[in-house]
This record gives sequence, C-alpha cells and structure tokens, in this order.
Amino acid sequence: MTPVPDCGEQSYVGSGRLAGKVAVITGADSGIGRAVAIAYAREGADVLISYLSEDSDAREVADYVEQAGRRAVLVRGDLADAQHCRDVISTAIDQFGRIDVLVSNAAFQMNRKSLLDIPDEEWDRTFDTNIRAMFHLCKAALPHLTSGASIIGSSSVNSDMPSPELAPYAATKAAIANFCASLAQLLGEQGIRVNSVAPGPIWTPLIPATMPEEKVESFGSNTPLGRAGQPVELAPVYVLLACDEGSYISGARIAVTGGRPML
Repeated sequence: MTPVPDCGEQSYVGSGRLAGKVAVITGADSGIGRAVAIAYAREGADVLISYLSEDSDAREVADYVEQAGRRAVLVRGDLADAQHCRDVISTAIDQFGRIDVLVSNAAFQMNRKSLLDIPDEEWDRTFDTNIRAMFHLCKAALPHLTSGASIIGSSSVNSDMPSPELAPYAATKAAIANFCASLAQLLGEQGIRVNSVAPGPIWTPLIPATMPEEKVESFGSNTPLGRAGQPVELAPVYVLLACDEGSYISGARIAVTGGRPML
C-alpha cells in the first residue's frame, strides 16, 4: 500500500497497562488488528494472532510481539467457519491457560452500487465473518472468562451512517454494536466488560482491496480532520477498554472518526 499504514511499529510505546494479560485478537495480521496486537504486547500482554491466510504479515506481527518480550501464538484459518472460531479459543486456552481480552476485529466488505450486484454468497460471507464469528468466539470464550475480563468488538461509523454501497458490511457493524450492548448487560454480573469501537475512515488494506480507485484516492478527505486515520490511532482506545483503568467502562461504543459525528 502507498502509503504504508502506520500500525505503531516504530511509534507505539507501552507502559505496562496490560501486564500479564492474555489477549485473543482476530484479523491481527494487518490494519487495526495489527496495531492492537503490537500495542497490547508493548503494554505487557501475550497475544494470540488470528488471521485468514496472510502468513508473512502474521509472522511480522508475531515478531513485534516477541520483540516486546511477550508470547505470540499464530492461528491461521477462516472465521466464517464456526468450528474454526471454537478452535481459536481452544488454542488460546491450550497455549496460555486463560483469556483476559477478546478482540473480535476481523471483517469482510465489498463495495457494490446496486443491491442486485450483491451475490447471495457475498452477503452470507459478510455476515459469517463480521458478526456470526463474533457470536461463536464469545460463546466459546465465555466459560473461560473471569471477573475483569474484557470483550471488544470492532464496529464502524457505518453502524449509524451506513454507506449505501456497503450495505451488508454496514448492517453487520450495526449488529456488532447492538450485540456488544446486549452482552454488556448479560455479562455485567460476572464482572465481564463488553464494549465496541466505531472507527471512521481508517487506512487499512481493506480499503484499496475493496473500493473503487476514485474512492480510495479521496478516502477520509470528507472528515472534519480532512484525512483518513491510521491504525495506530485506534490502538489507545482498544488498550483503555482492555486494561484495568477502564474497569467501569462497559456497554459503550467509542467513536474514533476524525470528527465525523455519530447519531
């Protein structure tokens, strides 16, 4: 990508806010997930890196985790498969013995100008990857989560202001925000916090891979800050929601939109 997204490889400095914790992060090979994995490791967490198929990218993230003195476990596979979601969680338990933070971040989107242009299988894949996977991950992880644990979903500004050309994606992002709000109420008695982050236009590989060239060229320019955000600019929010300093934050949706208001 030109420019290369800034995921904090050279800039993020941790301060021990997640010392001793174990985090499972999906879509952790690139973009927001990569930035969160790097930040979490530098804050003191061991990290399970769940990714689809980009082995070299995932290995790079694992190297950054290990350079921070933390353990990295790589799990390759498609989260659209419910059994693979369960396998991700069981691998974390086998390797680390527990899970303190679950970040459901992996996403799929395609840009389509008409509803008639959306293949049935593409609609299903969007829901399977973005929201169905989160359900299976949370359900599998719940027996292993204890008081103080945190679940974080990656929603989107599209959850409230849906782009018509991203209709399936926008619908799943609204579902993620709603699901997190429900889980926060269901799990509060157990001391488990659940929140979502709603990014605006963030410069990740998903953008040039799924959008027309003319939209890529102007991506983010319509925000009050006049630019797209970088993945590293999301990392501090994910750290806050995972760390003990965020102990009374639950049921929240935190917007990181470059000034674009959420409804």
